[in-house]
Amino acid sequence: MKIATAQFTCVPADISANARQMAALTAEARERGAELVVFPELALTGYELEALRARRDLWVRADDPRLDAVRASGVASVVNCAAATDEDRPAIETLVFGPDGELVTTYRKQHLFAHERDVFVAGRHDGRFAYGGLRFALATCFDNHFSELVSRGAADGCQVHLASSLYGTGGGVEELATVYPGIAKDFGMHVVVANHVGPAGAWTGCGRSALWAPGGAPLARADATTPMVVVAEVGRNAARISGGAGPAARRR
Repeated sequence: MKIATAQFTCVPADISANARQMAALTAEARERGAELVVFPELALTGYELEALRARRDLWVRADDPRLDAVRASGVASVVNCAAATDEDRPAIETLVFGPDGELVTTYRKQHLFAHERDVFVAGRHDGRFAYGGLRFALATCFDNHFSELVSRGAADGCQVHLASSLYGTGGGVEELATVYPGIAKDFGMHVVVANHVGPAGAWTGCGRSALWAPGGAPLARADATTPMVVVAEVGRNAARISGGAGPAARRR
């Protein structure tokens, strides 16, 4: 299966504008043969914590009509957002849509970073789904620094670990380059990470979205400055790679 990771610069607190960007990137991924595309953390709004604290119209549900263009792409998509909950705070949630636009599963970030704890509700359950003959595990940014979470996915037979993240320029560059190939090496899974590029709230995303093979060898990597899609073949014997530009601080 070909999997794409997509990085872009979010329009702050504008779900419709970001969904349009995501639909365009997904269309490119589809043209290049991808069957699944992964987007960064809080891709629908950008990492805009104050806006997300104050504006409930930025808290989405899976059937939100502002996501119609993404759901209609014909490609399975991993979309991270601020999701409405039964409490007075949203969750950082991943929505996985199948190629038919139907919701496959959801996952809520379990390990909130320091300044996220006053804004969001933490998740309590792991995220898994099967698609195209592969089994996938889900995680969001800081989650990936907790080996027990990753270990549970590997023990559950997951072959691919998908991460929506925000790592910034500065120390985030080294963490991005260390944590994810480390997961691929230590747990024997393919690893896919989608990161922001350019301004993201108080941070500047360092790009470098990438895919790694089990063992930690890089399959494809985006650059540090450009909104783009990179695609790699993922599977037991996969090694074909493709990359290219799409349309269009520190880790927190």
